[in-house]
Amino acid sequence: MSEKDDLTPYLQRAREDLLWKLDGASEYVVRRPLTPTGTNLLGLVKHVASVEAGYLGDVFGRPFPEALPWLDEDAGPNADLWATAEETRGQFVALYRRVWAHSDATIAELDLDTTGTVPWWPVERRHPTLRRVLVHVLAETSRHAGHADIVRELADGAAGMRQVNDNLAQTDWPAHVRRLQEVADRFR
Repeated sequence: MSEKDDLTPYLQRAREDLLWKLDGASEYVVRRPLTPTGTNLLGLVKHVASVEAGYLGDVFGRPFPEALPWLDEDAGPNADLWATAEETRGQFVALYRRVWAHSDATIAELDLDTTGTVPWWPVERRHPTLRRVLVHVLAETSRHAGHADIVRELADGAAGMRQVNDNLAQTDWPAHVRRLQEVADRFR
């Protein structure tokens, strides 16, 4: 098995896991900010699609062919981290899938030792290989999929790691949470 064949299924699974967190959620739930910094499900998808388009597109001289105006210099603060009322879930799910296709073409067409240019990285790390960028995008996507796990559970109680394997033990969750709270309360 090649290194690409080893890495790319993990990236694809993280992508699918992130999108799965939107399934069955209301428009309110996918847009609702649930952390002090405004983290929300639809914003996570918009952000990850944007990040991937940059790293597996622009960095290797293969820009994603669609404009992403929320990344423009004159876009508002954190414009890639939330959806306006005019932007739709369908729009970002479809965008993310198009980004996947573009990224996957980059991965397929380039050798893992191909170097790119990441102008926003420090000079000493500015020319990483596709291998390093692929690992970076995989880590970034997995990290944000984990954020989506927590945000979705906070929003409406839906929990689980993946659609085909929720990875949750069969337990009395309310009793478990009470036990944890009792332990935490000892440290107030």
